[in-house]
Amino acid sequence: MVAEPGPRLRVALSATFWGQETVGSGQYLHYLVEALAALPDGPEVVLCGPPELRALRPVPYGVSWQDVQASPWRRVGSNPEKVWFEQVAFPRAAVAAGAAVAHAPYFGSALLSPCPTVVTVHDLIPLVLPAYRRSPLVRAYTALVCRAACRAALVLTDAEATRTEVVRRLGIPPARIRAVPLAAGPAYRPVEDSRIADIRGRYNLPERYFLYLGGFDERKNLATLFRAVAEARRREPGLPPLVVAGALPARETPLIPDPRRLAREAGLDGGVTFPGRIAEEAKPALYSGALAFLFPSRYEGFGLPVLEAMACGAPVIAACATSLREVVGEAGLLVSPDDVSGWAEAILQLARNEELRRGLRALGLSRAVQFSWERTARETAAAYRAVAQGPVGSVE
Repeated sequence: MVAEPGPRLRVALSATFWGQETVGSGQYLHYLVEALAALPDGPEVVLCGPPELRALRPVPYGVSWQDVQASPWRRVGSNPEKVWFEQVAFPRAAVAAGAAVAHAPYFGSALLSPCPTVVTVHDLIPLVLPAYRRSPLVRAYTALVCRAACRAALVLTDAEATRTEVVRRLGIPPARIRAVPLAAGPAYRPVEDSRIADIRGRYNLPERYFLYLGGFDERKNLATLFRAVAEARRREPGLPPLVVAGALPARETPLIPDPRRLAREAGLDGGVTFPGRIAEEAKPALYSGALAFLFPSRYEGFGLPVLEAMACGAPVIAACATSLREVVGEAGLLVSPDDVSGWAEAILQLARNEELRRGLRALGLSRAVQFSWERTARETAAAYRAVAQGPVGSVE
C-alpha cells in the first residue's frame, strides 16, 4: 500500500505590503507567495492582513486569507497602527489560522509570538547608514525590530553580504540565518524592437540612452553618477544621454535630494532626461532598449534592478559594494561607488565598444537565469520546515 501524504505545513505570512507593486517588500511578498503556491510539495500559505488589503490584488489560487483584528490605534496614525499589527494582530492571526510557522517577510517581526517566527531582513539600512536613523521614532522602532529579529526562530536575508552584516551587528548565530537570493519577475526578459520603440515614444526617450532606475534616496549615490556622466561627456561630447527614470520626489529632504538639482550642480543639464514614473509593464522594454544600465548605489540588501536589467539583456555597470557583487558576479563592470573617473571610463568603454556590450549582454542573460522565484520559494519552504521541526539555534 502507498502511504497517504501527511498534512501540509501551514505557514502564515504578514500581508502588510500586499498590493504595493512599486515597493520592494511588496514585490518580494507577491513573487514569493505566488511561487510558494506553485510548488507541488510546498506549504499551505495563509496571508494575514486587514480585508481592505485583500481587495488590492488577487490572492493566488490555493492561498487563503486570514483577516486580522482591527487596531485600537487606527485613528491615532500609521506608526502606532503598524506596530500594533506587527506585535499583536499578526501573531494572533497566525494562531487563529492554525499556522505552524509565522513569516514576517520584512524587517518587522513580533518580539513575542506564540508561533515560531521567520523574519526576512532585506537590509540593515538604519543601522549601517546614520542618516537613516535621525528621528527618535526611527531609532526606537529600529531597536524594537532588531530585538525581535534576535528572538526569531530563523532569519532570512537576500544575500550573503547582508547575512554577514546581520551576524556582525545583531549578534545572531550564523546557524540561525540563511541567505535566500531573490529573482527577477517572469516579465523581465529581452523584448522586441517594436515594443522598445513604443516605449521610447510613450516616454519621449532618445534612440540611444544610458539608464538609471532604482530610487532617489541618498544612498543611491546619484551625485557621483551625474559627475561621472558629465566627465564622460566632456571627453566625448556626442555621448548618448542618461535617462533617470522614476517618480521624482515631491519635495527635497536630506534623505531624498532632488536629482534634478544634483544633475545641474554636476553640469549635466543637457545630458540627462527625467521621464518620471515608469509603468511596471513598461520596465522590461525600458531596460531592453538601454545602451547600458548604471547602478552606483553604496548600499543594497540585494539590488533587484541590476538583476532585472541583466534579465532584459542590458549591459550593467554597478558599484562593487555590499550585495551587488554577488548579484552581478562576472557578468558586468564593477566600479567603486565613489570613483568618478572610474565610472566615466566604464561608461565610455561601453559607449565605444559594441563587442564589449554584446559580451556583457550574453553574460548578464546567463547570470540572470541562475536566479528564479522557484528556487527562492523552495529554499524558503525548506526554512519553514526546519523551524517547524524544532529550534534551529539558541534563541536569546
